[in-house]
Amino acid sequence: MARINLLPWRAERRKLREREFYIQLGIAFAAAVFVLLAWSFWMDARISNQGERNTYLQDEIKQLDSRIAKIKDLEKVRSSLLQRKQIIEQLQANRSQMVHLFDEMVKTVPGSARLTGMKQSGDALSLDGVSQSNTSVADYMRNIEASPWMGHVDLRKTENTHDASRMPYTFGLDVRLSKPGTDASDPNAAGGAPLVPASAASTAPAAVPAAIAGPVAGMVKPTAPVAAPPAAGAASAAPATPTIAPVAAPRPTPAATVGAKP
Repeated sequence: MARINLLPWRAERRKLREREFYIQLGIAFAAAVFVLLAWSFWMDARISNQGERNTYLQDEIKQLDSRIAKIKDLEKVRSSLLQRKQIIEQLQANRSQMVHLFDEMVKTVPGSARLTGMKQSGDALSLDGVSQSNTSVADYMRNIEASPWMGHVDLRKTENTHDASRMPYTFGLDVRLSKPGTDASDPNAAGGAPLVPASAASTAPAAVPAAIAGPVAGMVKPTAPVAAPPAAGAASAAPATPTIAPVAAPRPTPAATVGAKP
């Protein structure tokens, strides 16, 4: 016999599905809330971490600013020390300049002129003085230009005061200071005598005193012609041979017996 279920099973299945739906909806809502809370906690952690990093960077920036300020102060001190060093080196290099300058001023001032004032500014020297005439000023300018420690000179003024003094002319000069250049290859720069070639020194005849020139000339016999001297290179390599044998000077005799028979 067939069995027929007359119970409302459709309604029960509908309720079961509704219950499953609400359960799934609650689980999804809880999961969403959990994810939202986790995200908010994560963002708060990142924000706090970034804040700590910002604070650390600000502290480091302050330390670097203080170091930069110290470095700037050290650079100022370094620049001032370098300036002092340059000044000291310049003074050390020009230490003997004033000594030579005063020496040259004494040497160059002519006797008909006299200095009344002097002012130096770097390599520029300003001179004021009095003289007897404009010729004395011109001589003084030539002496200055010939000096190794003073270079080009310009005439700033010259004026005749028409007074009764011995030096009525007043003048002003602008001098450019210079340093003498030393050349080791120039033998004349060291104050020595000019060199004479070896060939010329070997062939130059020796000077004979006038008192014995006559007797010696009578005693020396004529010799054969002498060959030409060797080249300059050979003369410098080997000593030159004398062309005339040395003759001993005769013993001086009284004037009354000179020319008499023995």
